[in-house]
Amino acid sequence: MQKFKADLHIHTVLSPCADLEMTPANIIKSAKEAGLHIIGITDHNSTKNAKLVKGLAEKEGIFVLTGAEITTKEEVHCLAFFDKDDQLDEFQEFLDQHISKIPNPDGHFGYQPVIDEHDNILEMIPYYLGAALNKSISSIQTYVYELNGIFIPAHINRPRNGIYSQLGFIPENLKFDAMGITGNTTENHVRKHYVLEDKISLLYNSDAHFLEQIGRNFTVFNMERIEFGEIKMALNQRDNRFVNIS
Repeated sequence: MQKFKADLHIHTVLSPCADLEMTPANIIKSAKEAGLHIIGITDHNSTKNAKLVKGLAEKEGIFVLTGAEITTKEEVHCLAFFDKDDQLDEFQEFLDQHISKIPNPDGHFGYQPVIDEHDNILEMIPYYLGAALNKSISSIQTYVYELNGIFIPAHINRPRNGIYSQLGFIPENLKFDAMGITGNTTENHVRKHYVLEDKISLLYNSDAHFLEQIGRNFTVFNMERIEFGEIKMALNQRDNRFVNIS
């Protein structure tokens, strides 16, 4: 088995709360400087900058999980990742259909540009991407799995927008590949506080909105090689693959 350093919660300039320096090229440069082998692109309720990051990162030897950070009807933030472009496109259609369309005139809630590799603006999303979808966490998870994706409740240790802060519990039938944590904490503290079994993998992510945050929190993937299927196996502790937080 090999070890690979990963940060699976990074926002691009498309997210209304992200810094305007969070362009795909700058993200890749910072990820490389941080020694990351794998990154996850997770803009709020949109995948529209993810493919560009993936294409540019391949040239630098960095593997990109393409997806989004979804805000559920209950205001729970969850990460979803997909292996194939057609799956990503289908999920984008789902997001477009179900997000609450709150106008964002003149970037009132923050600028939300879709850009090209030269940082030219291709599109400005006219509605607030931080708004909630009209779908429950369970229905979103089910749809992600129908597309053979990865589903991860994000930053569960935060006082807002985490599954515990919003629901107070994990729904009985909810399926997920891992749970994300962030901030100044430890795996032992989170497991003890939320009474989490060892069979639930925890990911330590940066939730980076600024370049200097990329890789400040990271997870080590123990697996044979970097590919979507191996990552999913490691998250689910299958065939001797696993993750650990350093």
